[in-house]
Amino acid sequence: MRYRSTRGELTADAPNFSDILLAGLAGDGGLYMPESWPKISPQTLREWRTLSYPDLAAEVIALFTEGAIDVDTLRDMTRDAYADFDHAAVVPLVEVEQDLYSLELFHGPTLAFKDMAMQMLGRLFDHVLTQRNRHATIVGATSGDTGSAAIEACRGRERLSVVILHPKGRTSDVQRRQMTTVQDDNILNIAVEGDFDTCQDLVKAMFADHTFRDEVSLSAVNSINWARIAAQIPYYVRAALALGAPDREVSFSVPTGNFGNVLAAWAAKQMGLPIKKLCIGSNRNDILTRFVIDNDMSVRTVEPSLSPSMDIQVSSNFERLLFELLDRNSTRCAAIMREFRETGRMAVPHDAWTRMKEVFEGMTLTDEQTSEAMRLFYNESLYLADPHSAIGLAVGKRFQEPGIPMVAAATAHPAKFPDAVIAATGIHPKLPPHLSDLFERTERYECMDSQIAGLQDAVRAHIKRG
Repeated sequence: MRYRSTRGELTADAPNFSDILLAGLAGDGGLYMPESWPKISPQTLREWRTLSYPDLAAEVIALFTEGAIDVDTLRDMTRDAYADFDHAAVVPLVEVEQDLYSLELFHGPTLAFKDMAMQMLGRLFDHVLTQRNRHATIVGATSGDTGSAAIEACRGRERLSVVILHPKGRTSDVQRRQMTTVQDDNILNIAVEGDFDTCQDLVKAMFADHTFRDEVSLSAVNSINWARIAAQIPYYVRAALALGAPDREVSFSVPTGNFGNVLAAWAAKQMGLPIKKLCIGSNRNDILTRFVIDNDMSVRTVEPSLSPSMDIQVSSNFERLLFELLDRNSTRCAAIMREFRETGRMAVPHDAWTRMKEVFEGMTLTDEQTSEAMRLFYNESLYLADPHSAIGLAVGKRFQEPGIPMVAAATAHPAKFPDAVIAATGIHPKLPPHLSDLFERTERYECMDSQIAGLQDAVRAHIKRG
């Protein structure tokens, strides 16, 4: 399996999975995509029904690592990665209402769906860096969950230095403390003045500085790294198989900000999973929903909400879908992305938008509607959901079709957002035992403005200290 950039052509010396894992972002600023979509036959899907989640994940990811990492090595990684999740099924499927299911993706160490990919990413980095006898510096931006999941997966790893940027004052206290109370020497947290898009722009700027990128061996853990997407595809396969695939269609509802999680579901559809609809859930930062409904991909000011992990206006992974909607025309994709950067408005051709509408639906919930959804699902089904997961369930309920199961991605444990849950339901969700002393732990992080030079100096200093 070889990879190409959304802004470049497939070449004879195209990188393999290990290459793009370490690179993160393509040199031309684009995002890596597989040269073609691997296909899973209906018979293979039926055979996979009996596999444990770790073994299923290894089979799916192996389709993208062919020629770089074999399935037996991946199986060792997946079994190790998911061994300590606090549910035997790893990704349990809970029926909330008739044919409306919650796919719980928050049973990992940091209580968010990001653990599903990050626990694998840490092991993948270890494997490839050891093979190549290299050290890498990971720089990532987080709106709340990516950072803690990356830190937990990479803490203490000798071949990795980790720098995580989060928007100062724009995460929940639990989210922030999960990052800033980790004391391992290879971890640096930076609170940036600005919003998530500011942090994301800074990460992209560091990647665009090729001299700096090479100097510190920069790599990425954000979902701009294709390995993140590849490791998220298996749980959509698992849910669909549990509900009758490949002999029955299923739809998914995904609360999303950076578009990576729902893109993984879309990728599963390209691979042969019988997915009918993909429903995007947004909060007041609704650029994705506006695009789905009206072909309006225009940037507005990011506003804080009850669901801070979705407080995003520039959804990086959308570029991957755009590339596909343009029939993989990298020249057109690069031009549209360049114009989007310059004007804040993306001119997606009408025919491409129309094709996207055949699969995607979108819906926005205000904070008040999110609280009402949390209250409703608890009162009527005794299902306690965090704000993000409640948006997913509400959107899923809105777009349910008779006879087709609707699966909503539950992306975070309620205890990550206790204030919102208490206000909506009166229930105080408790942190699990391994985090029960979180608010007693010492925090360690730096505060910085959004000047790229200062951040680069901070990264250099962190590597030197390590």
